[in-house]
Amino acid sequence: MGRALTLPLACALCLAACALVPPVQQNTRLLWSCVGAGAALLAWVVALRVLAPQRGFVLDVGLRAQHYVQACAHASIFVYWGWYWRPVYDYAALIAAQLLFAYGFDALLTWSRGERYTLGFGPFPIVFSTNLFLWFRPDWFFLQFVMLAVGFTAKALIRWERDGRRTHIFNPSAFSLTVFSIALLVTGTSSITWGQDIAVTQFFPPHMYAFLFLIALPGQLLFGVTTMTMSAVVTTYVFGLAYAALTGTYYFFDSYIPIAVFLGMHLLFTDPSTAPRTEGGRMIFGALYGLSTVGLYAWLGSSGLPTFYDKLLQVPLMNLSVKAIDWAARSTPLGLADPARAWRGLTGRPRNLAYVAVWTAAFLAMSVVQGVGDSHRGQWLPFWRDACGEDRPGACRHLSQMYATYCRAGSSWSCRELELMSSTGSQPTRVLPPIEDLPIVLRGSKGPISDRDPSTLRARACAQGWVELCGE
Repeated sequence: MGRALTLPLACALCLAACALVPPVQQNTRLLWSCVGAGAALLAWVVALRVLAPQRGFVLDVGLRAQHYVQACAHASIFVYWGWYWRPVYDYAALIAAQLLFAYGFDALLTWSRGERYTLGFGPFPIVFSTNLFLWFRPDWFFLQFVMLAVGFTAKALIRWERDGRRTHIFNPSAFSLTVFSIALLVTGTSSITWGQDIAVTQFFPPHMYAFLFLIALPGQLLFGVTTMTMSAVVTTYVFGLAYAALTGTYYFFDSYIPIAVFLGMHLLFTDPSTAPRTEGGRMIFGALYGLSTVGLYAWLGSSGLPTFYDKLLQVPLMNLSVKAIDWAARSTPLGLADPARAWRGLTGRPRNLAYVAVWTAAFLAMSVVQGVGDSHRGQWLPFWRDACGEDRPGACRHLSQMYATYCRAGSSWSCRELELMSSTGSQPTRVLPPIEDLPIVLRGSKGPISDRDPSTLRARACAQGWVELCGE
């Protein structure tokens, strides 16, 4: 009934009340972003009451495991990541504001279409998944609300007939991320987002690969998406091994699979509602995601564009291809490779458990050989100094980028090395960093080093390949 409009009305008023939160008050444009979003919802509520006074606004309650399990996985990432990169915690109030907007917008959009609205955890995975990959800076935060609106609108309006039922085509968070990523690339305005910082800092927490693997397991057991994740990770890892064998360097430089890509392989493209239905199709789907990430990384890098979009741009096109992928997976000879043929006796949860067991064995094997983990040697300067000295592909360019990063972080030794490389034709010197520079030089792709004890730093340097420091 009309009382159901209390939900979006409350969301609108709470959004406007965000203006009272001190961090929001400190930035006028951020304040007006929140107030404006609340005002837009309020105007929509009034319009529905005036233009459709006799319409029944029906609100049901329904809790779907697919939503709250994903929401718990996403929330745990924010908690763990934020412990090592504090801006995540500072951003928590703005995530809450987005949730308010999402509930209000989703309900009003549903009622405007004359449908019943089901109140549950549905907006949580959309908001959380979007914010795991892209934030707009405070001056441009209104675009965060627009991005969510695009995702919910696409879910509601862009639909097709599939397996006898009408359903949405696109993963809503991936669709809006792709639309806005393309707009940012075309306009050259990636700097108005925290996209690069997000991709880098998600590796700050220790054992982040293992953490992502573990928090994704409940969803894989319940919803059968393991084969998508497993094929995406294994495909990308095998490509990385082949590239390293051919060139002596690493395709993604500091890892076989960047942590933000690894996150996307677990919790972005794996929405079961927009993925293939067949097990063979899901394996193809995952392999395509891995290979497309490789291709997009090369294209973005060679074009001088930010590479953190490599995990975002391809998902809507992949969603559009799921019918064709399922058709191919059922055909001969691809159908013969469908793992479901070998495990016909297993269905439902037992089959999911079997796939999780295979994936667990594969992940443990990759962890043992540092295919995933904190100690990939591509993070460390000694590897790239040697690779540059041997003129391996891309090594000197990446070494100079590392020097530039550490120089900006305050390492005077890195500044001198960068200057010398520029003046001597990109050949690294053999001068060792002084002890005061080691906390910066030794951090690799991880967060700041807190233990400044000289003996500990020298031991860390020795483990990273600074053999000259091993005897000190």
